[in-house]
Amino acid sequence: MKLAQIQKILEAEILVDAGKMDEEIGMAFSADLISDILVMCREQALLLTGMTHIQLIKSAEICDLGAVAFVRGKRPGPEVVALAEQKGIPLLASRLTMYEASGLLFSAGLPGLSRHAETPREGSG
Repeated sequence: MKLAQIQKILEAEILVDAGKMDEEIGMAFSADLISDILVMCREQALLLTGMTHIQLIKSAEICDLGAVAFVRGKRPGPEVVALAEQKGIPLLASRLTMYEASGLLFSAGLPGLSRHAETPREGSG
């Protein structure tokens, strides 16, 4: 699903487009902890979150996320927006709750992370 379509579904304001609104997003996941993001992230995925601190952008860069959508009306500060612009990470801001945003995207056909998650091999950890 194209990021521009996600923006419309979420009725979101574009904070940073990074020239990537026509890029494909293959899946989405929700998290409000950096540790969860680092464990669950997949390349070019959409993260739905209420976190707005600078570490979020650093984690998004490490994970090569496709975009970040802030939910619950949360808005990052100017330093977070500036770093996202510098790193080329699109940012959206929606007033929807995380539950509503996730449900709307899933209903529109954007799969969640669980459908793509790798299962541990037998005998491993």
